[in-house]
Amino acid sequence: MSEASGVLRLGVIGVGNISSQYFTHIPNLPNLELVAVADVNEERALQVAAEQSEGGKTVRALTVDELLADDGIDAVLNLTIPQAHAAIGIRAVESGKHVYGEKPLALTPAEAEPLLALAAEKGLRVGSAPDTVLGTGIQTARKTLDDGAIGEPIAAAIHWSAPGHELWHPAPAFYYQPGGGPLFDMGPYYLTSIVTLFGPIARVSGVATTSSRQRSVATGPLAGTAIPVDVATHVSALLEHENGLTTTVTVSFDVWKSRAPLFEVFGTEGTMAVPDPNRFDGDVEIAPAATREWQTVPVSAGWADSGRGFGLADMARAIETDRPHRASGELAFHVLEVMDGILRAAADHTVVEIASTVDRPAPVPLGSTPATW
Repeated sequence: MSEASGVLRLGVIGVGNISSQYFTHIPNLPNLELVAVADVNEERALQVAAEQSEGGKTVRALTVDELLADDGIDAVLNLTIPQAHAAIGIRAVESGKHVYGEKPLALTPAEAEPLLALAAEKGLRVGSAPDTVLGTGIQTARKTLDDGAIGEPIAAAIHWSAPGHELWHPAPAFYYQPGGGPLFDMGPYYLTSIVTLFGPIARVSGVATTSSRQRSVATGPLAGTAIPVDVATHVSALLEHENGLTTTVTVSFDVWKSRAPLFEVFGTEGTMAVPDPNRFDGDVEIAPAATREWQTVPVSAGWADSGRGFGLADMARAIETDRPHRASGELAFHVLEVMDGILRAAADHTVVEIASTVDRPAPVPLGSTPATW
C-alpha cells in the first residue's frame, strides 16, 4: 500500500477493449490509484496513459518489464489475453506485487496452481474477475434465497447462448482458442454465481461439441478474416454441489435465437429468476408456490452502481483490514477446475470429481462500499 493509507497503487498490463470498463470506475474508488499502464502495443499504452492523465494526475506508459520492476506499484491489474494470464500473474507475484486478473484465472488448474502457491508463500493476494456477482443483482438473489423466499432450493438451470462474438468484436480470434469459447469466456459469470448462491461444486459431467460453421470477423478493419476454431462451441453440463443441489448449464456460440430462460433457481416453495450475471444489476423475480405469478423482489443487497474494478477495491480493503477478499484466486481456481472438469468429462464420457473446494464469499450488505466494508 502507498503512504496514503489503504490506497493500492495499480499498474495495468493489457489495455485492450476490456480496460476501458475498469478505467471508468477506478477513478471513483478511493482506495485504488492508477499509476502506470503497459501493453505489447506501446503506442496504445502511450495513448491510454495520456487519456488517463487528467485532473492533475499522471499515469505513466511503461514496458511490461519496467512496470513489474517499479517499486511504486503495489498491484498488477492483469488484462492480457487468457493465454498470458498465468504467466503475467506469476511474474507480478515474483516482483512482490499483488495481482488481480480478468477471467479465466489460467488455461488449466495445473497452470494456475503455481500462481496461487507462490502468492501464498510470499503473503500476496490473488484476485480474479468476475466481480459482477458483487453487484445488486446476484447479491439480492443470494439474500432472497438465504431468506427462504422460495423455500429450500433444489436445483438451478442456466442457458446462455449467442451466435458468436465475431459478430461484434473487432479482433475475436482469441475467443476461439484455448481459454476462450463459450465455457471459458461466459462460464465464469454463471459458475461464480452458482457457487455464490449454492456453495462449491463436488462433481461434474458434460457434453461438448464444435460446430462446422465457418466463422469470420464481421466488423472493423479485420472484417472478412477467417477465424480458426480450436474450442468447443456448444457445451452442456450437469453439476452436483457439495450440499447435494444440482445445476444444469448450457453455454453456446451456436444459437441464433432462443426462448430458454437465462437463469432460474427452483425451490420447494417457488421459483426465482436470477438476473444476468454478466451485469452488476438487474431485477430478481420470484414466483411463489401460492400464486405462481412473477413478482419483482426489492433490491436488498450488493454494491449499487458498481462496475469492473469493485472486486479489486474489495481486495485492497481486505489487504488493509486483513480479511479474505471476495473475488479471490481460490474462488477463481475452483471455477477453473469445474470448467476443466466439464471438458474432461465430455471428452472421456465420465463423471469428474472436483478436488478443490471454497467457502461462499462473504455477502455484500446494501449501502456498503468496497472501500469501507
